[in-house]
Amino acid sequence: MGVRIEHLVTSGTFTLDGETFEVDNNVWLLGDDDEVVVIDAPHDPDAIEAAVGDRTVVAIACTHAHDDHVRCAPELGERLSAPVLLHPDDRVLWDLTHARHEPDGALREGQVLEVAGTKMHVLHTPGHAPGAVCFWVPDLG
Repeated sequence: MGVRIEHLVTSGTFTLDGETFEVDNNVWLLGDDDEVVVIDAPHDPDAIEAAVGDRTVVAIACTHAHDDHVRCAPELGERLSAPVLLHPDDRVLWDLTHARHEPDGALREGQVLEVAGTKMHVLHTPGHAPGAVCFWVPDLG
């Protein structure tokens, strides 16, 4: 089967300005039957690992570093032997949750990740967070 996008929703909490909220968050898997990129790693590493199955994880790409999008990223990266990637402008947010674990690499404007023979372009889209990024995959329209 060719490259595809898979969707998973996990539930947990989000803390902002001293308040904690119950939230659902999206996790996206881009890839094929052999390898994937995991986009965001919010709450439940077991659910994400189950969705990945026995595929190779090329990277865990974080759209931004609010805690409800990256809470299990370091643990998931270790479990799946995958690098956790984050735009450097979100490092200050990352450190609020993961001060003792640095991201494994950076996501930068114009960078291209390749998964399952498909190019995934990084677009820096600050606003919601200073290091927020979006991903564009021309092969998927």
